[in-house]
Amino acid sequence: MPAETFTLAAAQVEPVYHDKEGTLDRTCEWIKRAGDAGADLVVFPETYFPGYPYWRGSVSIPRWTELMVDLQKNSLHVDDEAVEIIGEAAAEADVHVALGTNERSDRRGSDTLYNSIFYFDRSGALRGRHRKLMPTHEERAIWGRGDPSSLATYETDIGRLGGLVCYENHMTLSKAALTAKGEEIHAAVWPGFWEQDGHPGDKSRAESAEAVDTCDIYPAMREYAFETQSYVAACSAYMSDDIPEEFSHEELGFNVAAGGSMLINPAGIVKAGPLVGEEGLLTAEFDRDERRATKAYFDAMGHYTRWDAVNLEVSDETLAPVHRHGHGPGGRSDQVSGRSGDPSAGVASDGGLSAAEAEAIAAEYDVPVEAVEAVADAL
Repeated sequence: MPAETFTLAAAQVEPVYHDKEGTLDRTCEWIKRAGDAGADLVVFPETYFPGYPYWRGSVSIPRWTELMVDLQKNSLHVDDEAVEIIGEAAAEADVHVALGTNERSDRRGSDTLYNSIFYFDRSGALRGRHRKLMPTHEERAIWGRGDPSSLATYETDIGRLGGLVCYENHMTLSKAALTAKGEEIHAAVWPGFWEQDGHPGDKSRAESAEAVDTCDIYPAMREYAFETQSYVAACSAYMSDDIPEEFSHEELGFNVAAGGSMLINPAGIVKAGPLVGEEGLLTAEFDRDERRATKAYFDAMGHYTRWDAVNLEVSDETLAPVHRHGHGPGGRSDQVSGRSGDPSAGVASDGGLSAAEAEAIAAEYDVPVEAVEAVADAL
């Protein structure tokens, strides 16, 4: 059974912008701080590794190309040594980690970037990842769209963990899908905190916590907690006033990195934050009775539902470039689509399985990762 009490943390920390090695050092440092503070789970901001592309929409196409190449070189890949080092830091600190990162594709032949959350458990194992399903506005020139299969939850010793990136936390059906998958603890990662002037297309970096009056993040995170009866660790990006090397102030035209992290109980009550305008580690202790008490009034997966009136279809598809065709009964052509229910789910076009996918399957079914890889090779 999950622990009755636990501590959540949000690491509102500035990355070493566009610097893989520097950001790795900072990541390990703040994982240790979270462990020393008694945290059971620490969440890092959206694309914290190695920083959100605040230059999107503010540079010429040649400069954009140059920055994209630099971002590719400094982003994480599931098979990176840096991922192993982060896992070792998590194990040493005895803490679960949800890390917002730019991720390089592990599909052979691809260099596409994704806006991802990497989930590490206390043992340091990379349990899985979530890739943002729909990049927002100009982000679509930076990141690819995530696979439906990455809309997943993971069992931990403090409860079932899931997460969403930025405006995904406004996507009604995605929220419902995680709820249906049993999510109890929600990692929400954001690129900052802002003031809106009438609509989301007119926003500016928050100057203080008074921005809660117009920033959509504040009500969204409280509502997410209440409507799903989950514990929410919302971690937002922070950058100081110092302009990173190799950049100008004008190039970082979308810099909304004011922080704004919050920790919220299942009744929508903010127990820590929002922390605006500074770096810091937010922590708060939670009790499972907070969830039980809220569910007594409103249970989104029980007595306060009408699945006969409204229900949800969720795809678990893993998108793949190659579909194998064969002849089924009666000469019918059967298509192997790459859905996780099919024998070929998660298998690349060359028959390979990524390390992250193998580890996630091994963890879910409590089998050695070598056994998973052997089955994948046989398929």
